[in-house]
Amino acid sequence: MPRYAQIVMGPAGSGKSTYCSNMVRHCENLRRTVHVVNLDPAAEHFDYPVLADVRELIQVDDAMEDESLKFGPNGGLVFCMEYLAQNFDWLHEQLEDIEDDYILFDCPGQIELYTHIPVMRQLVDTLQTWNFNVCGVYMIDSQFLIEASKFVSGTLTALSTMVNLETPHVNVMTKLDLLSKKDKKELDRYLEPSMQGLLFEEFEDEKFSKKFKKLNAAIASMIDDYSLVKFLPLDQSDEDSINDILLQVDMCLQYGEDQEPREMREVGDDPDMDNCDSGFDG
Repeated sequence: MPRYAQIVMGPAGSGKSTYCSNMVRHCENLRRTVHVVNLDPAAEHFDYPVLADVRELIQVDDAMEDESLKFGPNGGLVFCMEYLAQNFDWLHEQLEDIEDDYILFDCPGQIELYTHIPVMRQLVDTLQTWNFNVCGVYMIDSQFLIEASKFVSGTLTALSTMVNLETPHVNVMTKLDLLSKKDKKELDRYLEPSMQGLLFEEFEDEKFSKKFKKLNAAIASMIDDYSLVKFLPLDQSDEDSINDILLQVDMCLQYGEDQEPREMREVGDDPDMDNCDSGFDG
């Protein structure tokens, strides 16, 4: 039987840990067992039970306080993730005895880990060798996407992550519950955007040079030509919104497709069912 993994990614402050916490709670309501693995060596606290914590292997402070390394926060985090990649046996030991293998991997917020440093790609490839179906879940804070220029930047980062990991992928726009009513009215045009239209609206002013406009047109054309980056809205206060994300990810993971369908029981097979109302009159 396959196992299932969500690689929960995105910039710092995009709501990754909150997503993991709400997804665990939502799945508990559905009577589904979901575990979370913390892969952020700089994490401080969690609102969910942790199956495994990379900080037991290495912490950012270990790299920053080592006098021979002398890393800052970002360099220390990259060092920790590369150290994890060299010690995947530790992660395998944490996962091998789990019966309900639907696991969320709560990842760090450093963008370079997903765009050009191979650590996350190595993680994905390793999980696949361990019989995991893997889906990337990339998150961006909706409050930074209401302006077209910021939205394009976030979209390029999401696209770079998708291309780098080469795995089924879902992009999520988080924190919709924090948007103003005015911004919510503008939201629809960002969920399935026309990049060229968005950038034209923002940079049509004559104060921008022709070269600048041409550059933006080329970027917009590239994103539109790929036609891969679309965002699903996530309102953490809305159970239907959380469920919509879960359904989309489950489809990407092919979750449950290898399970045998349960046969319908005859009413007479269960004494407790004999007195149940069938729902029909007569």
